[in-house]
Amino acid sequence: MSDSVDRLQLYADYVCPFCYLGTRSLERYRETREDPLEIDWRPFDLRSGKRNADGSIDHDADDGKDDHYFEQAKQNVRRLQEEYDAEMAQELAIEVDSLPAQQASWYVKREYPDRWAAFDEEIYTALWRDGRDIGDGDVLADIAETAGVPVDEIRSAIDDDGLRAELEGEFAAAQQRGISGVPTFIYEDHVARGAVPPAQLERLLEGANDGARTGMGR
Repeated sequence: MSDSVDRLQLYADYVCPFCYLGTRSLERYRETREDPLEIDWRPFDLRSGKRNADGSIDHDADDGKDDHYFEQAKQNVRRLQEEYDAEMAQELAIEVDSLPAQQASWYVKREYPDRWAAFDEEIYTALWRDGRDIGDGDVLADIAETAGVPVDEIRSAIDDDGLRAELEGEFAAAQQRGISGVPTFIYEDHVARGAVPPAQLERLLEGANDGARTGMGR
């Protein structure tokens, strides 16, 4: 794409309901734009503090999140679900491991960038609208077929240790950049955190562009 196309970085983890809801808001905003908007997805691992050395999740590890936290999260999900008119089969996906899906998505972004958006959308659809386990290889194979990505390559990608190391490097880079939660939207040096409404995404991009055009400081 040319340098004139706006490029929005999006840090997200598929098992985060607010990332799914954030993409619904982003979709609404993009529908109002006359100009194209490129999405540069960056992976983030919400479960990094609960992973064992082999990458599996220790669900008994204490991450400071109690029943009150999860109930509050559910209430916030329901509120935003209604606000964005988002179809959801579940409010939380605590038991689902997104690492295989993120690894597959990272592969598609690198090897089939023109099909990545469809693949990304199908992962969210499978988990949040259909209630499927995106940590399952067969589910990811179905997603690949729907998105027009070679199924055998996706099966190989989720078992690729080199790709896993590359993805873990991306997780580390996100932490070094100061990303502590998702979704996080970044445009130039402007940041919006959370499943913010379309109007805030508009201000994020249009405000930055207006400032650049008028020479205003940020």
